[in-house]
Amino acid sequence: MPELPEVETIRRRLAPVLAGRRVRTLGVLDPRWCAPADPAALTDALTGRRIEALGRRGKWLVVTFEDELHLVLHLRMTGTWLYDPAPDVPHQRVVIELDDGHELRFCDPRRFGTGELVLGDGALAAFFAARIGLEPLDGELDGAALHALTRGRQAPVKAFLLDQRRIAGVGNIYADEALFRAGIHPLRRTGALRRAQSEALAGSVRDALRAGLQAGGATIDDFRHPDGVRGGFQHEFLVHRREGEACPRCGGPIVKFVAAGRGTYACETCQPRPRAVRRPRRPGRRDARSGRP
Repeated sequence: MPELPEVETIRRRLAPVLAGRRVRTLGVLDPRWCAPADPAALTDALTGRRIEALGRRGKWLVVTFEDELHLVLHLRMTGTWLYDPAPDVPHQRVVIELDDGHELRFCDPRRFGTGELVLGDGALAAFFAARIGLEPLDGELDGAALHALTRGRQAPVKAFLLDQRRIAGVGNIYADEALFRAGIHPLRRTGALRRAQSEALAGSVRDALRAGLQAGGATIDDFRHPDGVRGGFQHEFLVHRREGEACPRCGGPIVKFVAAGRGTYACETCQPRPRAVRRPRRPGRRDARSGRP
């Protein structure tokens, strides 16, 4: 799923070419994209309107039109917005023609991406207040704020980082990379983090996201820049998707396991496993006492 760096990369590429443009036509090729809203109603509301800005909150893009009308977009797992692609680009779900003749096409192989119309700035603020938490790159996330959020929470810290209601924009890739940078095991209980660990983790979240943003995001499957170019952060992963390779810090093996229901990567030398968390048995390993697998 595109995370904050991937979504922000798209925003930065598109914002300059969208500001001030008007929507000449909007074609919703897949009604699931804006369901339960009627595609015809969405088209009527946006056709002819001037785009004032393209913003972002967490993993959401926000197209702000005149008169406080907002189109809130989520890429979900495989969506991307392309600027002037080939007319026959696959997996098209939405086509927007601008008044300068350029086009935006939303392509999404798995068809999970969404577009939702929000009327009014107050409604937009309420929309996000109910869904996402601190913006990690806007000065809201520091050690004190993160430590306050962790108090009393029993879930593993990996699950905490993936909870968009706490910290906006962090997904599986950047959670793994941030936890490695901070030297914290993904299965450590969130409420057990010491203040110094919270400080380290807040900084590591910011560092991992900035590294991803500088590399233009990560392309593992479908993510593309609006011009079709792939991101490059996948070539800079420290632990994510590097099972069995040497840790860049200590040289030990990077391992993979499940945390928060997601495939998770860590170096259990640099990120010591909590004593209360047992290591999973390897497939086919025999029990030393019973001799049974």
